Amino acid sequence: MGWWSRLFLPKPYNQGFLPEKDGHSVFFAEFGNPQGKPVLVFHGGPGGSMSYRAAKLFNLKRFRIILFDQRGCGKSLPLGCVENNTTQDLLEDAMRLVNSLKIKDKIIVRGGSWGATLALLWAIRHPEMVERLLLSQIFLADEEAKLWEEDGAGWFYPDFLEELKKNTEGVDLASYYNKLIKSNNLEEQLAAANTYGFWEVVRSSLSPHWNGCSELGEWELASQRVFINYAANGFWLPNNYILEHIDNIRKIPTLIVHNRLDFVCPLKGAYRLHKALPHSELVVVAGQGHFGGILADTIKKEIRRVLK
Repeated sequence: MGWWSRLFLPKPYNQGFLPEKDGHSVFFAEFGNPQGKPVLVFHGGPGGSMSYRAAKLFNLKRFRIILFDQRGCGKSLPLGCVENNTTQDLLEDAMRLVNSLKIKDKIIVRGGSWGATLALLWAIRHPEMVERLLLSQIFLADEEAKLWEEDGAGWFYPDFLEELKKNTEGVDLASYYNKLIKSNNLEEQLAAANTYGFWEVVRSSLSPHWNGCSELGEWELASQRVFINYAANGFWLPNNYILEHIDNIRKIPTLIVHNRLDFVCPLKGAYRLHKALPHSELVVVAGQGHFGGILADTIKKEIRRVLK
């Protein structure tokens, strides 16, 4: 991102680190109105990082927007660390953040993709604290999502799935690549990052290509290390956990925005979630891919609409 783009990003009025826990220091930043309605934002990944653009989805005069980098991600330290880095740890960090900021009001919770997974899980844990859920690019982290990634997506990307499964017969895919990404051999790390780690990028494109074994920076390798470790451990969730605990959040108003042709997280997951939540609204965007300008514009428009 160039300097010109940074000129138009909101600036935090407060930022810092949570007290170190389990060897991790979690970075956070606050934007908008310190007296405004609190909004807790979970970023995507696993292995992603906060984006200041997330604060621009909201009216900065009315809302207090709280972002944080998950363990091993972004500005949180140590970068790429997978020890003591589980889904449960991330949910506890979010609660520590809320407590450290002395937030007593009900919270609006926002998340997209893996961020939507965490937003749902945090709401299931603390439904009494959540006023509204604002979700997009739904990922339920269940067996159906795994089957899509390792089999169903082959209906559309058979050549790339064949490449992904090369030399993995009889071995769990994510576990195979998790061993490579953790090796001391840089070529093996790059192979893991540029195949399994790049599989999401492939499925987001209509004209994809493998990255080969291109060089990656420290941050990119760290991001892939976290992502692949989560995938290899089933995201530390029992199968169908979210839908089996949906009663906890059944009364929470929920906005869901999803691209029609999302080949990373197919629309079916968002539709299943919507049908399970009587106070939800599903907005289907006539777009392709997991990200994109039309989807981003729609997310902002719909969030502004429901928060009027």
